[in-house]
Amino acid sequence: MNTTTITDRLERKKLKRVARKKAAPKAKRAAGVARGSMKKKVKKMVQGQRKR
Repeated sequence: MNTTTITDRLERKKLKRVARKKAAPKAKRAAGVARGSMKKKVKKMVQGQRKR
């Protein structure tokens, strides 16, 4: 939701809350998708090579 035109902070928060309630619930993350600390780490970067 674009609320950049509204200058009053409390009014903007109110509108965002309403929009969040109206929005469809987000789907759960797939079982095989690693997130954050669960992702594979890059052990050591060799000079001249791509990281991933």
